[in-house]
Amino acid sequence: MAAAGHGAEDAALFDTVKSVGLDFCPALGVSIPVGKDSLSMRTRWEEGGAQKQVTAPLSLIVTAFAPCADVRATLTPELRRDAEVGETELVLVDLGVGRNRLGGSALAQVYGVSGSEPPDADATLLTAFFGAIQQLNRAGLLLAYHDRSDGGLFAAACEMSFAGHVGVSLNLDTLCYDELMNDVDGLERKPEVIGGRVKDRLLGVLFSEELGALLQVKRSDRGAVMQMLRDAGLGACSHVVGTQNERDEIRVWRNAKQVFAAPRAELQQLWSETSFRIARLRDDAACAQEEFDALADAADPGLSAQLTFDPAAPFVASGARPKIAILREQGVNGQVEMAAAFDRAGFESIDVHMSDLQAGRVDLKHFKGVAACGGFSYGDVLGAGQGWAKSVLFNERLRGEFAAFFGRADTFALGVCNGCQMMSNLAAIVPGAAAWPTFQRNRSEQFEARFVMVEIPDSPSIFLQGMAGSKLPIVVSHGEGRAVFADAAAQDAALVALRYVDNRGAVATIFPFNPIGSPAGFAGLTTPDGRFTIMMPHPERIFRTVQMSWHPQGWGENSPWLAMFRNARKWVG
Repeated sequence: MAAAGHGAEDAALFDTVKSVGLDFCPALGVSIPVGKDSLSMRTRWEEGGAQKQVTAPLSLIVTAFAPCADVRATLTPELRRDAEVGETELVLVDLGVGRNRLGGSALAQVYGVSGSEPPDADATLLTAFFGAIQQLNRAGLLLAYHDRSDGGLFAAACEMSFAGHVGVSLNLDTLCYDELMNDVDGLERKPEVIGGRVKDRLLGVLFSEELGALLQVKRSDRGAVMQMLRDAGLGACSHVVGTQNERDEIRVWRNAKQVFAAPRAELQQLWSETSFRIARLRDDAACAQEEFDALADAADPGLSAQLTFDPAAPFVASGARPKIAILREQGVNGQVEMAAAFDRAGFESIDVHMSDLQAGRVDLKHFKGVAACGGFSYGDVLGAGQGWAKSVLFNERLRGEFAAFFGRADTFALGVCNGCQMMSNLAAIVPGAAAWPTFQRNRSEQFEARFVMVEIPDSPSIFLQGMAGSKLPIVVSHGEGRAVFADAAAQDAALVALRYVDNRGAVATIFPFNPIGSPAGFAGLTTPDGRFTIMMPHPERIFRTVQMSWHPQGWGENSPWLAMFRNARKWVG
C-alpha cells in the first residue's frame, strides 16, 4: 500500500517490489500467486480555510501458505513439563546474528520512538533455518517452538511460560558481548524511563524483533540439536538461553545475577490487560472481569482428561450400516464433520437438506437416526434455531413426518449447536422433551469459540452410555448457547447429559469455564428414554485426536468423543 505520486513514494514502491519480487522470494524459492494493492493512501481536505492531508507510510503485508503433510507434527508454544521428557532447555536461534535492531519494535513504540534501523531478513539464513527446523521436528527433537520476531525474546519466553503454566529462567550471558555493545536504537532519548544512554545490549537482547525462534529441547538431546544447527550453518547464532524453574516465575539472569523476576500469573495478567479492558467495554463487563481474575490463579491446573472408559477399546462392527440423515439448513456448515463421525462409527451418512424434505425428495421413514448440525443457519441471526424449527412446525406435512420419526421406538436424534436450538424448539413433538430449555444469547454477549472442560454425568442418553464420570475438553462455538428454562420446575426436571466444569472438575458457574452462562453448567440434555440428546458443544469436531488443540500425550487416532457415535451404533444393533 502506498501513496502513489506523492514525493518519493513511487521510488520507494519500486524498490520494495524489486526487493520482494526479484530478490527475496526467488532466493527463498517461493512464488506470489496473487496480490492486492491500494495506491491511494493519501487524503486531503480543507479545514478552517487551511489545506490538510494525511499520508500513510508505504507498507507491505504478506500472508504465506504451504501444504502440510501431517498436522500431527505441528509445533506449539506449550512448554512440556511432564516427567516423560525430564530436564529441558530453551535454545534461541538468532537469525539477527547478534544484531538487535529495535526500529519499529513494540518496545520502541511503548517509549514513543520509531528507531532508525529495523530488523532485516537474510534469505540464505532463513532458508537454512526452515530446513533445520523441519529436520529437527522430523527427528522428534523439538518439544515446543515459538517465533521470536513478534515482541522479542522476553515476550516469546513469557508466552511459552503462559501456555505451559511453568516458570522460565533466561540466562543472557551468551547473548551480551562487550564487543557487540551498541546504543539501544533511539531509546537514549527517554532518560526518565530507562536511565539515560543505554550502554549494553540487555534491552536489545530481550526486546529486539529480529527473526528467530525459541525452541524447547530435552537436555539430553542438546548435543544432537546443536550439531544439526551447526550442520545447517546456524551454529554461530544458536544459543542455550534458558530452563524451566519450579517457582512458577519469569526470571532473567546476567553475569550470575538475577536482574528481573516476577510471578508467571502476575505477568500473564499484565499480558492480558489490554484485551481485558477492551472486553470490559465491548462485552459483558462481569464476564470480562471473571476471566481476568481467573488468570491470577497460579494453581489453576489447566485442561485435563479423566476418563472412566477406554477410548481404545475394540469396536466390533456387524457390517450393516444403518442410514442416518445428516440434516442441515441454509448456512449450516458442520455437516461434513458430523457425517464423518457417524461414518467412522459404522453408519451410512446421508446428506439431507431441509429443501429435500420440503420437496418430498427424501422421507425420514427410511432413517434410523437424524443429526441436526451446527454452523450458521440463516446467517446465525438471532433465533436462527427457532427459524429452522418453525420451518417444520408450520408445515403440516413436515410436522407430521418429524413427529412420526420421533414417535418410532427404533429411532434416535442428536442436535448440536444450531441443531440443538432447532431440536429444543421442536420439544412439543419430541417425546420426553417437555422440560427442555430454549437457547438464548450468551451471557458474555459475544460469540464464544473456546476449548473448555465438561463432565459427563450419569444419564439415560444412548450416546453417553459407559462414559459417566468422565471429564475432558470439548469445542464450543456459538453465540446463542445459554439455556433458559420456562421455570424452576422445568430446570429441576431436565435431564442433564453434559455439564461445564472448571479446570478442577467443579461445576462451572463463572466465565470462561462456563462460556455461555447456562445455569448449573448445563451444556447438553436428553430425554427419559435417552433416544434424543441435544448439546451446544461440538463433539463431532474432535472425534479424531488430531482435531483437538490439546490432548494428553499418547492418545491414539480416535479421541474419546468417538465413543459417543459408536454408542449410537451399538444401540441400533
